[in-house]
Amino acid sequence: MSEIEIDTDDLQRRMEGSMASLKSDFASLRTGRASASILDTIMVDAYGSQMPLNQCGTVNVPEPRMITVTVWDKELLIAVEKAIRNSNVGINPVGDGMTLRLPIPELNEERRQELAKVAGQFAENARIAVRNVRRDGMDQIKKAKNDGMSEDDQKIWSDEIQDMTNTIIASIDKAVEVKQEEIMQV
Repeated sequence: MSEIEIDTDDLQRRMEGSMASLKSDFASLRTGRASASILDTIMVDAYGSQMPLNQCGTVNVPEPRMITVTVWDKELLIAVEKAIRNSNVGINPVGDGMTLRLPIPELNEERRQELAKVAGQFAENARIAVRNVRRDGMDQIKKAKNDGMSEDDQKIWSDEIQDMTNTIIASIDKAVEVKQEEIMQV
């Protein structure tokens, strides 16, 4: 009888994808310091369709508490300003010719706590995604059991999948701890 293999590389890739998604979510959280990634999720109504903000102009961080957006097409200036105002980043743009200045206000304690909770929710969503991948792996083992996998092999595979899960969950826990600490810094 041939040995039955479980595709742990695919499981590992999917678990790491959850971690990458979490880092992307964290980048969109405002921490009181200017970061161009705060604007990554903003879509602008341009030329009759939705376009990412960074495809409508140049985003720069000239100072620790300032982001500038230099719009390439003068006709899009109002649309870009409106998109930033309507997004939930909490920044009011100030027009300056073809450039929008986005002063980053100081975060108050209440807002910091809200952002820390949001970071925790992002982390919990990532943990759930990792657990779903783990469940898929365990389902593969159950299916392989029906196809004749030995109990020893089942144990070996399930331990390996559990180890992968524990490693990624620990990375998520560490990442959220670091992000929450960064948010709470004054």
